[in-house]
Amino acid sequence: MTLFSILRFPDPRLRKIAAPITQIDASVRALAADMAETMYAAPGIGLAATQIDVHRQIVVIDISEERNQLRVFINPRITRRDGQQVYEEGCLSVPGIYEKVERAATVRVEYLDLDARPQFLDADGLLAVCIQHEIDHLQGKVFVDHLSQLKQTRIRDKLAKQARKSAQAL
Repeated sequence: MTLFSILRFPDPRLRKIAAPITQIDASVRALAADMAETMYAAPGIGLAATQIDVHRQIVVIDISEERNQLRVFINPRITRRDGQQVYEEGCLSVPGIYEKVERAATVRVEYLDLDARPQFLDADGLLAVCIQHEIDHLQGKVFVDHLSQLKQTRIRDKLAKQARKSAQAL
């Protein structure tokens, strides 16, 4: 297994739009497994390939307490959104920052599984939030994009300060 480095906001590579996966083979399955290991080690509940500088449409999610319900979404797209909910979100690419974001309360996502079979999932609550958050990454968006310009500036400043402190500690 490979543990990947996770890109940190405001790295411009987080803005790249991921390309669809055209063939699901052993390399895609290995990527999914490595992404899952990276997500669990971080620790997090979701990871998009964009966050590890792989610009392909694949997302891994596991919101279970036991960390034993891994879901892999290949070429995911949301085909229905209903309602609204506000959830406090964090992100492995924006460490230590948590902000309330408004998103759809329920979503239907269509995707391919690791056997290249078309699937769909109706999700609500935390899973719906996580799906929307990770698909945003595939589209070159970060959750802070849903916040005001003032909050975005404060987050950039806080992360820059954290990076300077880390550099001084070395």
